[in-house]
Amino acid sequence: MKRQLHRGALLHLIADPGQCEEPGKASCYEYFPDGELLVEDGHIVATGARGTLINGRDTQTEVIEHPHSLLLPGFIDTHVHYPQLDVIASYGSQLLEWLERYVFPEEAKFGDPTYAEAVAKRFLTELLANGTTTALVYGTVHPESVDAFFTECEALNLRMIAGKVLMDRNAPDTLRDDPERAYAQSKELIERWHGRGRLAYAVTPRFACTSSPEQLEAAARLLAEYPDVYMQTHLSENHDEIRWVSELYPESLNYFDVYDSAGLARKRSVFAHCIHLQDAEWNRLAETQSSIAFCPSSNLFLGSGLFALNTARDHHIPVGLGSDVGAGTSLSCFHTMDAAYKTQQLQNVSLDPLENLYLATLGAAASLDLHDKIGNFSAGKEADFVVLDLNATPQIAERLKRTQTISETLFALITLGDDRVVGETWSFGKRCYVRR
Repeated sequence: MKRQLHRGALLHLIADPGQCEEPGKASCYEYFPDGELLVEDGHIVATGARGTLINGRDTQTEVIEHPHSLLLPGFIDTHVHYPQLDVIASYGSQLLEWLERYVFPEEAKFGDPTYAEAVAKRFLTELLANGTTTALVYGTVHPESVDAFFTECEALNLRMIAGKVLMDRNAPDTLRDDPERAYAQSKELIERWHGRGRLAYAVTPRFACTSSPEQLEAAARLLAEYPDVYMQTHLSENHDEIRWVSELYPESLNYFDVYDSAGLARKRSVFAHCIHLQDAEWNRLAETQSSIAFCPSSNLFLGSGLFALNTARDHHIPVGLGSDVGAGTSLSCFHTMDAAYKTQQLQNVSLDPLENLYLATLGAAASLDLHDKIGNFSAGKEADFVVLDLNATPQIAERLKRTQTISETLFALITLGDDRVVGETWSFGKRCYVRR
């Protein structure tokens, strides 16, 4: 692959602004108003100001200009259900009724490989159109759903994580497996896909309400046999859900203890939502090195509650943003960041735009234990990035004329941006989306 030199404005995070007290958080990011990004063999070689990375006689490097643009690391979505793409905007329910009324009937269709393939293609097209280059993804109970998804990801050489959902009770018959079948099918999928190219597998019990203790034990066996796979599930999203878990698992100390006692909490375990946690649960999340997927759009849409980001930060728990489509209302990371800002405002916390971007890039990478590979423009990392069009709409172009700092510019983009702002998306040094 020929060397590429991308020219345009560049911004990336090099540390967590939420842990930085200095004014302007200048040590946490690098911004080049007129910068260069040097890429070779799918990896970042260097970043710097224009004219500093190659000499004028270099004819081996392809120079790619991005005028009126801002280059950011590719967005990372830490919690999304690809089979729920067509459930977005389903009206009028909270979590448990919403699952029964909308989600389960749609997910039942994914035993058909042709249907799963068609949705996987559309999902990835939409994801790239929104500048997201990595995601932690739920399939359905059907192995076909995971095979279809990973097949499409492999064709695009994307860094993706996904897994077959485990459910053996409190779900329609068409969506149930059993502990041994869940174990066997997941093991087969792990052997086929985990570590293949840029793909990784996630053991995926949907949530404690739909998994028996025996099935959680089977999930733990998989984690013990394959220590570098992921685990993803839901935790403390809804008050009715929490009450139901306490009835199903009366011997557990709390909701998190259901997973913790089963051996599912450790590094590379990602728990979505975590809205209504007890102090003991926060402490154990930190002690087990587990991560949290913060899903503000979904939390607002289902009326679930407000995530306490400052509490997670105080416990040094890794947090990444998740769209949680289809309860989340958009695959756009801008929409998710905008919702994150608003949920914190409702708790009298002003979420700094640089920290918001951190949660969608380097912080999200850290929550997935991928910060050595993606998340910013550090030399040696994989060249996943998005090119934002700063003239995408008349309103955005006019608003940006009035910003004086990169932080102000970023906040305006978070508030006003959507898929129209994404001009190009690049994965492993190759352009995989361009807005027509």
